[in-house]
Amino acid sequence: MFLQPFVPDATMYLIAILGLLAVWQCYRMQIMAGRILAIDIFDRSGIRMYIYAVPDDGHICEHCANAHGRVFSPSQVAKKGFSPTTRTCARQIPCPGVLVGLYGGWLEARRVLERLRANPKKGGIQLSTAELRAVLNGQWERSISAETDRLAVHMLEAMAYERINSALSVVSYRYVAEEAKEIRHLMFLVPAYLGLVRLLLKCNAAGAALQAIDRFEGRFPMSQAGSHFPTTEQREMMRAWKRGASLDDRVVLAV
Repeated sequence: MFLQPFVPDATMYLIAILGLLAVWQCYRMQIMAGRILAIDIFDRSGIRMYIYAVPDDGHICEHCANAHGRVFSPSQVAKKGFSPTTRTCARQIPCPGVLVGLYGGWLEARRVLERLRANPKKGGIQLSTAELRAVLNGQWERSISAETDRLAVHMLEAMAYERINSALSVVSYRYVAEEAKEIRHLMFLVPAYLGLVRLLLKCNAAGAALQAIDRFEGRFPMSQAGSHFPTTEQREMMRAWKRGASLDDRVVLAV
């Protein structure tokens, strides 16, 4: 008499437990297959690794070029005196390198993260240009971190493809220049504008270059300052490009 109402309840509990175990096993199999991401519930920053990148344009100093594709953990970046390069930039106007933070929720990025975590005492790991492009060519837009990493991926893409696909780099640089609004993305702005104008001038698009320079000057007025603002040398470089672009534009109009 007393067991009759208990047996159905126990059966339901058992079925529920078995169902949860089945769901967990399915979830685990999906993770092992690389189809979904096992989220680290202790991660709160949205950044699990940093990649240092410089433009692939052939005009970067040897010291900065050697650091291109270097990957660091957040704990390494947080250390006092951290620098992504082992030696100071050799150019009078420093090379426009950026340290880009990624969550890296897609398969290729997760593999890099696994390599990084397997080498905690080596001061980061090094990706070749081909390996970095392979990461960027992964299906990041379909990953759980797509929105978190979107602007960072475009920044890395712009720098990694300057030499072999300047049109792609122009699109990516322009996207960063127009969409960088969060505090963590402000450091991308100056390198993005420099890369965008340089490539537009290289492609003989003087008119588009002038428009980009005007937006740059509007974004960074001389009367204001900030940690992400251009240096005096970078402003002078833009002014020189503006003079050259204005001359080229007038020549085109005259023709």
